[in-house]
Amino acid sequence: MTSLHRPADPRSGLVISTHDLGRQQGRMMEVTRVADAPDELGNDVIGVPPGSPIALELRLESAGDGVLVTGSAEVEVSGECARCLTAISDRTELDVMELFLYPDSEADDEEASRLEGELIDLEPLIRDTVVLDLPFTPLCREDCAGLCPLCGQDLNAAPDHTHEDPVDPRLGALADWQPQTSSTEETSTPREQ
Repeated sequence: MTSLHRPADPRSGLVISTHDLGRQQGRMMEVTRVADAPDELGNDVIGVPPGSPIALELRLESAGDGVLVTGSAEVEVSGECARCLTAISDRTELDVMELFLYPDSEADDEEASRLEGELIDLEPLIRDTVVLDLPFTPLCREDCAGLCPLCGQDLNAAPDHTHEDPVDPRLGALADWQPQTSSTEETSTPREQ
């Protein structure tokens, strides 16, 4: 997991103190809380609204070189359908699991998450988990018909919506053309032999 380093704010609902957990291997602590979603948790089309509640149900376990965090985070996801641009909103539950290494851990993994003193900052973990779970093409429903490419009509609301077949402008002059018919019909008479 990659993240820009910023100091953990102990007042944040996404920062957990491990003071009561200690470092004795196998000790566990359960954390249940609701935190406010940080800014920019998603992309331009869909994401978690800033300040919306993130319901956390976590288990912290002291594990040798660090603290293993497992559990779930329930978030509200909102945005717009990629086909019909209808507003969509849903709650989704995400599984989280990450080993946070102690600051003095000898592990060589530079990409690993680390505790800051006794604090675990969950924001990078939640951010990565949410972004990876977001749909690449969010839809209001699986069979969304989208918008009419000619006029923008919502095809879900008007499934029988049609247009006359467009005429190629290069052939527009032919639309007024009428084939000429002769008013005098030639009659053929059989030849006498």
